Amino acid sequence: MKWDHIVKNGTIVTGSETYKANIYVKDGKIAAITADELPGEAAEVTDAAGKHVLPGFIDTHCHSRDGYNGAHYKEDFFHSSSAGAASGITTIYEMPNCNPAIYNVEKLNQLVECITPKAHVDFGVWGLCLGDLNNEELPKLAEAGVVGFKFFWGYAIDAKAYQLIYNYEEGMKDVIPPLDLGQIYKIFRTVKETGKMVAIHAENFDIIKLLTAEVTASGDTSYDAMLRARPPYSETITIETAISLSRAIGTHLHILHLAAGDGVDLIRRAQAEGCAVSGETCPQYLALTNEEAGKLGSVVKGYPPIRTKYDQEKLWEGLLDGTLSLVCSDHAPHSPEEKAADLWHAPAGAATIETMPLILLDAVSKGRLSLNKVAEVLSEKPAKLYGTYPMKGAMRPGADADLVVVDMNREYIFHQEQMHSRTKLSAFDGWTFKGKPVKTILRGMTTAVDGEIVGAPRGHFIKPIDNGILK
Repeated sequence: MKWDHIVKNGTIVTGSETYKANIYVKDGKIAAITADELPGEAAEVTDAAGKHVLPGFIDTHCHSRDGYNGAHYKEDFFHSSSAGAASGITTIYEMPNCNPAIYNVEKLNQLVECITPKAHVDFGVWGLCLGDLNNEELPKLAEAGVVGFKFFWGYAIDAKAYQLIYNYEEGMKDVIPPLDLGQIYKIFRTVKETGKMVAIHAENFDIIKLLTAEVTASGDTSYDAMLRARPPYSETITIETAISLSRAIGTHLHILHLAAGDGVDLIRRAQAEGCAVSGETCPQYLALTNEEAGKLGSVVKGYPPIRTKYDQEKLWEGLLDGTLSLVCSDHAPHSPEEKAADLWHAPAGAATIETMPLILLDAVSKGRLSLNKVAEVLSEKPAKLYGTYPMKGAMRPGADADLVVVDMNREYIFHQEQMHSRTKLSAFDGWTFKGKPVKTILRGMTTAVDGEIVGAPRGHFIKPIDNGILK
């Protein structure tokens, strides 16, 4: 037998098991996992003695700024996928607010054509919900293979380019105001018919608009002032409304980048009642609070914002008890020049894909969670939730040979100038981490070693193989 790749002597880690075994790869798939040595030679052999081998990580929430008219000065898929591969990520689900936006099948195909030559990982793509502008396109997008549909609750829309307007003011020219609840109801109803999920950015525009005006008038420009303008209930009110719609219509609802701790209770209660509701959070919310964010300022600004220790602990609780299905990066870079503006005028978003696995592995070293939990929330559950399991996220014969070898004894300092993103700016610059991905393998092919990219882009577009499951 001529194997493509043998990963030997490692400790295999799944969401439920830890055991010693060798992995044999043939034709890009896991052919065997066994403690025995099978006969034959291999094109590549990885000795993982003293290390752990996990299913390749999946980032389900990434804004790579790509597309034929993308904001490439901030980021592109070559750089975002390089950053992901360097940290053990083998699959990215790309968000649809690129340029052009993914509001129909033609735009989906254009994005796939544009980013495939740049892809160091396999990738899926989200579809964008624009209400009456593209409700009739959603079934076609589902058939074409999007992983789900995203709705930016509370955001206005550029009437010509269908791009999001982040700081909407009444009277803006060629702008569609934030959708009303009736229009949102129609989105939920249409997505239900596709069998996909609707994932929402949960912030209440009206509350934020009022409070921002009041806080701005006070003259307070601190980070805590920004939190007063975007309080936890600006998230939870929207989550409650969305859950009510999900309950009434039966649409699978997914809460994106949850930052408000009380949102965990709402999701947990809905799940207990049998509602098809899931949620995610991001490593920046798990690693930082308003105390650190206040010192970092614009670099760490994002929407929803990093909140208090109370919120952080509630998010950890939800992650550990399974209420929250996964952790994702919400990678959304802006240039250093843009982020150099003051806290209130700098754009929201940061380069986070490369640090996402590092933060969770470091949390393992600190005893905050197990390595099995990392495999669950970064590999298995993301694949199951979005219908790509067991093609992705699985450690078993027949699955794609997407693997990450991790050295949990490796301690190192993270330097932002070494980042693979086009924007080399991170809230975690200078942090000491313990636990490092030392080899990333995509369908049996090594794509990164010790944080450095190996070979040309080899990723391709993937489609769900079913409609996924809740958890």
